[in-house]
Amino acid sequence: NGQDREFVLENNYLGPAFPDEEIAATLDKYKLTYETLSDPSARAADLIAEGNIIGWFQGRLEFGDRALGNRSILADPRDPSMKEKVNDTIKYREPFRPFAPAILNQRVDDYFESASPTPFMEKAFKIRPERHGEIPAVTHVDGTGRLQSVDQDNNPLFYRLINAFSNKTGVPVVLNTSFNLKGEPIVCTPKDALRTFFSCGLDALIIG
Repeated sequence: NGQDREFVLENNYLGPAFPDEEIAATLDKYKLTYETLSDPSARAADLIAEGNIIGWFQGRLEFGDRALGNRSILADPRDPSMKEKVNDTIKYREPFRPFAPAILNQRVDDYFESASPTPFMEKAFKIRPERHGEIPAVTHVDGTGRLQSVDQDNNPLFYRLINAFSNKTGVPVVLNTSFNLKGEPIVCTPKDALRTFFSCGLDALIIG
């Protein structure tokens, strides 16, 4: 009608997804033992709270260079040695490169100074000084964090995971980095996820 219209991109989950039947067929093809979960988010939260580093493969692949909770490696941000553990066993990155805090969107102001909703993990904000010791694995040397705010409507499974972790630990934040090895693209297919899982130090893989 000739009028200007505003388009708002609410998420970047634009890539392929894989139904549970296809995932199971891939697991069976390689004769792998697995467990079917009634609540993958709750199990993931328990595993992370126990110190495990997990691969999290859900829904559609993210478009772009940031894993935003569908093809992610997740860990406990409370452990001051977790950044080194993830780097030494999985990511093999330079030690100065930080990992991102993924946080429930309604708790952003509790942990960050003058922050705005940042669902695409494209901005860094100052973490409140009193929170540095609470989430050391995602607090950069300059006191910032490359924030991802997680909205229930945009990613209900990932939101549910962080909320379950919060209920268990009191911390509404998880360490989030892309599900890939250094020099490789983010995993896309179930086969990609399995190859990466068995090629590094991940403790568990929750897929579909």
